[in-house]
Amino acid sequence: MRIDIQIDPACTEPRIVVHTDRMTGEIAAMLEKLEAPRMLMGFRDEKAAILDPAGILRAYAAGGKVYVSTVEGEYVVRMRLYELENRLDRSRFVRISHSEIINLGKARGFDLNLAGTIRVTLEDGTAAWVSRRYVSKIRQVLGI
Repeated sequence: MRIDIQIDPACTEPRIVVHTDRMTGEIAAMLEKLEAPRMLMGFRDEKAAILDPAGILRAYAAGGKVYVSTVEGEYVVRMRLYELENRLDRSRFVRISHSEIINLGKARGFDLNLAGTIRVTLEDGTAAWVSRRYVSKIRQVLGI
């Protein structure tokens, strides 16, 4: 992809124009990043906090709620897991099961055993398991 930037003093508002022969995954991902809301609100002890996606270790659904784990603790987010997944950067966050998403940048290690399952150890020592349904996707993301 070639990117051209033109500085025009007469321009009052930034504008992005994409010239292409067809819609590609790369362009769709770029549009998603540009359109995605930047803030993520989490709630703990009836107090709201702005969560930095870079500090998120994992997000998971349990008991009808969606939780986000950070180094500061766990927060409840008021959205469904798939909605949260759509707001997070797909190059950093990956779904590992029906009910869990991890931040690849916060993964300390991946244990691959002979049975074909993958155990992910996160920076805080938390262990997460990749479900069989997502093993091939994780292997592809990791290049193994």
